[in-house]
Amino acid sequence: MEDRYSRNRIYVTQEEQKIIKEYPIILGGSGIGSAIAECALRLGFENITIIDGDQVEKSNLNRQNYTENDIGVDKTEAIKKRLLAINANANIKVHSTFLTVENAESYIKGHKIAINALDFTTEVPLIFDKLCQENNIPVLHPYNLGWGGLVTVITPKGLLLDSIKKTDGGEDFNEVNMVEYASNYLKFWGTPHLWIDEIIQKYKEEKEQLPPPQLSIASWTVAAMCTHIAFNIATEKEYKKFPEFYLSTILN
Repeated sequence: MEDRYSRNRIYVTQEEQKIIKEYPIILGGSGIGSAIAECALRLGFENITIIDGDQVEKSNLNRQNYTENDIGVDKTEAIKKRLLAINANANIKVHSTFLTVENAESYIKGHKIAINALDFTTEVPLIFDKLCQENNIPVLHPYNLGWGGLVTVITPKGLLLDSIKKTDGGEDFNEVNMVEYASNYLKFWGTPHLWIDEIIQKYKEEKEQLPPPQLSIASWTVAAMCTHIAFNIATEKEYKKFPEFYLSTILN
């Protein structure tokens, strides 16, 4: 095993290290995806594509993998610079554009794992999942719950996220729907996390229409979770598939 990954020994075999080095991952969105990309790279995933049309803002700095020097810079260019500073030989491809219904499939082709870190402000995240299914690509969905991280995996032959959408003709599917589903699932199985319900309720009661509150704790928690799940997928180990999910927090 090369010196860079020598401390991965015992946890990761030399053969597994070779597998993940070439395993192509695509990240749709480089907000929470910026932390996931670094964690994956440090484990040994060296073939990473990142797509995002946003620029770094000061409000990103509480949880995303950027610095004050990056403010105003394309997120993809800023994270590419950081990743290459960690491993100059890594194959880091970035596209400073937004994923759309028209261009999504052209970007996802050729990858073996996708991470859907897109904002649910349009139909694109759900279409991204469907296109990945059609191209036999499992999709990881990370959620920042502030004090904890939630990740679920959409598989090529499994259910899609909107399968849990309420059929009462209400609002379009969004991140809150998934978090509510997870909370209800936990209560059904006798392991309630009531703090999640409290956060959701307070968010819904906000008078302004704001994006969900998020913390750095969850960003780095889901980065670790996604990297571990990606490792299991690449090395053909077991992992949970949606409608199952992973939740990591010390508030239980």
